[in-house]
Amino acid sequence: MKIDWAALASVFGVSLVATVALVGLFTLGIVALSKQSTTAGSSASGGSVALARTGAYACFGLCTAAVAYGIYMIVA
Repeated sequence: MKIDWAALASVFGVSLVATVALVGLFTLGIVALSKQSTTAGSSASGGSVALARTGAYACFGLCTAAVAYGIYMIVA
């Protein structure tokens, strides 16, 4: 049995980068939602609250799209 070490390293590298990117994107969404809740309590303008909410939803949407693509790649 021969192990293709280059392919194994490639799969490891891609999965590591994808995992870090996905966790980072989800974290940005959580931070945006927390900023939205803290600015809603203060006298912040409605534009910053809407921007924080939109950014959070965009981050969560990209996370959902990445997970759906991963599931599609596994099933197909």
